[in-house]
Amino acid sequence: MDGNKKLYTITIFSENTVGVLNQITTIFTRRQLNIETLSVSPSAIRGIHKFTITTFSEDDEVMKKLVRLIDKRVDILKAYFNTDEDLVHQELALYKLSTDKVMEHGSIEYLVRKYNIRILEVNKDCVVFLKAGHYEETQNLFEELADSIGVLQFVRSGRIAITKSKVERLSDMLAKWEQQRNGIAQPESAVQNQ
Repeated sequence: MDGNKKLYTITIFSENTVGVLNQITTIFTRRQLNIETLSVSPSAIRGIHKFTITTFSEDDEVMKKLVRLIDKRVDILKAYFNTDEDLVHQELALYKLSTDKVMEHGSIEYLVRKYNIRILEVNKDCVVFLKAGHYEETQNLFEELADSIGVLQFVRSGRIAITKSKVERLSDMLAKWEQQRNGIAQPESAVQNQ
């Protein structure tokens, strides 16, 4: 990664329709921006899905242009970009280790306390740990486990993030749309009643 680049989190709201992800990734490809992480889930608003994408860029202007291009897509309700300071965010990571190697290491309690991990599975063949945290935390645990015990499998989720604002940003936009729609509908009904 270039030291001049900053990590941005793009949040995109859309209805759950086929092809939206392809439309979004095409825009990133055309702008020559690599998607670092991607997660998609239902949002707090029924029927609306939330894409959370991280990417590196030189400045805010590139992100503003990217968000404007995404917003122009028919299937997109709204897109935003944020920096880490604007968000509460986490990633999840799973680590699969050999049970024999873990027992040889002897200090699971040390790892649990140091990294605040959960043990999800223990059987005769493997132990599976879960770690929630920022990228650096999950990566540091991976490196320590790889060096001291050996990691059989490792997977990390994409970033999940929410803004520090009081409500979901899309909620404000949808409320304005509703007010505008009601404001337009009222004069028509008033005319009909006369």
